[in-house]
Amino acid sequence: MNDAKKSAKAPANNTPVVYIVDDDPSIREALVDLFLSTRTDATSFESAQDLLDNADLKRPGCILLDVRLPGANGLDFQLHLEKLGNQMPIIFMTGHGDIPMSVRAMKAGAVDFLAKPFRDQDILDAVAAAFQKDREVRLQSAANDAVAKLASTLTPREHEVMAAVVKGLMNKQIAFNLGISEITVKLHRGNVMRKMEARSVADLVRKAELLGL
Repeated sequence: MNDAKKSAKAPANNTPVVYIVDDDPSIREALVDLFLSTRTDATSFESAQDLLDNADLKRPGCILLDVRLPGANGLDFQLHLEKLGNQMPIIFMTGHGDIPMSVRAMKAGAVDFLAKPFRDQDILDAVAAAFQKDREVRLQSAANDAVAKLASTLTPREHEVMAAVVKGLMNKQIAFNLGISEITVKLHRGNVMRKMEARSVADLVRKAELLGL
C-alpha cells in the first residue's frame, strides 16, 4: 500500500512531485515530511511495483529510489522505466552502495547517488537538480513535438526540398537533383518556409536538426 495520504494535498498534475520508493516506512515518512516542510509535493511507495501501479509517471518531478528493494533491484528498475519510455529523473539512495553501483547508475542517467545517511540539504539539492533536468527534458520534448507537427503538413516533395535546402544546396542544384524546374523549386521552398514557420534558412536548419535531418 502506498503512502499517498501523507501528501499535504492533491496537487495539479503540472506541479512537480517527488516519488519516494523505499521499503523502510520510517524513511518514507521522514522524507515525505522533509519535502512537505519545504512545500515540495511528495508521495511515497514501498516498492517499485507499488509505484508503477499507483503513480502518475507523466507528472513533472523525479523519483527518489532506494537501490535495495523487495522484488526488484533499483538499478534494474531504472532500466525498466527507460524501456517504458519514462524519462523522469532518478536519484538513488543506498545504505550499501559501492563505486561500481554508483557508476552504473550515473551512466544510465541518474541525477545523483546518495549514501544513507545523507544530510537534508544534500537530498534537497539533488531534488532541485532533478526538477531542473525534468523541466529541460520536457521543454525539449515539447519543442520536438511542435516541429514534428509542422513537418507533418509538408508534402513528400516539400520534404525533399527541405532536406536539400538544409544541406546548403542552391535552387538550381535542387532542381537538377529532383528533375524539376527552378521555378517549381522556389514554390516548394516558399511553402516549406511558410509551413515550418521558419524565419530564415538558419531557423529551418535548426528545426530540421530537431527532426534528425
